Amino acid sequence: MSVPIVAPAPVPALEVDGVCKEFPLPGRRGETTVAASDITFTVPPGGSLGLVGESGSGKTTIARMLVDLIRPDAGTIAVDGRPRELRARGGAERLRRAREIQMVFQDPYVSLDPRLTAAQCVGGVLRLHGEADRERRVAELLDQVGLGTREAGARPHQLSGGQRQRLSIARALAARPRVLVLDEAVSALDVSIQAQILELLTELRRETDVALVFVSHDLAVVQQVTDDILVLYRGVAVEQGPTGDILGDPRHAYTRLLVGSAPRPGWDPASVAELRKALTV
Repeated sequence: MSVPIVAPAPVPALEVDGVCKEFPLPGRRGETTVAASDITFTVPPGGSLGLVGESGSGKTTIARMLVDLIRPDAGTIAVDGRPRELRARGGAERLRRAREIQMVFQDPYVSLDPRLTAAQCVGGVLRLHGEADRERRVAELLDQVGLGTREAGARPHQLSGGQRQRLSIARALAARPRVLVLDEAVSALDVSIQAQILELLTELRRETDVALVFVSHDLAVVQQVTDDILVLYRGVAVEQGPTGDILGDPRHAYTRLLVGSAPRPGWDPASVAELRKALTV
């Protein structure tokens, strides 16, 4: 009798295990507030995870820890099975970590240098990471996100909001990251442009195998672009699993509150108010 060969599970592109973060309370010596408590999740290559919750739930804190803008107090963050030290040591190590995880911010205009053309924005990242044949690679990246020759020579103020966000994505991809963190990356765009960017992200996952961590308060957007979801409430993960399962049949009262707060046919503000009251008791 032959024994079936079971293929090993792929190593996660991103693995977060027991990550914690507290911040001191201003004016209250020795007291802290919990921004993230024992956060654990994985994202496979080409997979996507949504971090959802109201303002102050901890989702942006987690995103910033992933890209080294905030140092975790405890826990581990691993890329392709390789754990990171809590603090990057030396320029070479910081550059390597930047290649692993890149971030796309909510407002692309603030994150782009207004003096540089689109091609120069992308080319600067390629030069930093020692990429060869930069001119060809710049054209390739801009084409990948739907920007052509005219946009390549334009500066940020000459581009539309959607084009600027496409440029931000191209610049992030220039580092060849394994993980792309998007912090409210489409919230400032109108609905039609949102749809274009979300379709672009779906194509990029398929073409490059990059993993996505999508931070958003918009459940409709998260449902469209993510495979799994992690619901955060006051720094704690209260529910996580496949996006369709969690949003279709929420078990935790806070998840029901989030789902119930999304205006739609049959939306009942009174039931949302009751849930919110129950959570604050």
